[in-house]
Amino acid sequence: MGGVNIYAIIESGGKQYKVTPGQLVEVDLFDLAEGDSIELDKVLMLNDGETVTIGSPTVPGAKVTATVAGHIKGDKVFAYRFKAKSRNHKKTGHRQLYTVLTIGEILTGGAAEKPARKPRAKKTNEVTTDGA
Repeated sequence: MGGVNIYAIIESGGKQYKVTPGQLVEVDLFDLAEGDSIELDKVLMLNDGETVTIGSPTVPGAKVTATVAGHIKGDKVFAYRFKAKSRNHKKTGHRQLYTVLTIGEILTGGAAEKPARKPRAKKTNEVTTDGA
């Protein structure tokens, strides 16, 4: 139907993201300047258009390169604390900082699908009758 569908599932900041080349992704804040490059090596799954490789826990040798497109603040989240009958209340807010990454290329690093395991032979309990 369409072109080759290459994508990877990566982990960053304890969260998982499905990324494709050229995509913009908002991840937790990295201490990098705008325009810097970064290699994300925690690739959990890789689809190169022909085969799907699932890591255990990561795919060995696979990397995703990205460049920092900028830094943004997320939506404001409010927390409200209220105590009845004492006229005590407090409202606080928080805005999470994010780094916007532009995904460059997905490097497979020669990752190949593991062959299926052979089933183990069942152990039999043989009784030996050596005189003792």
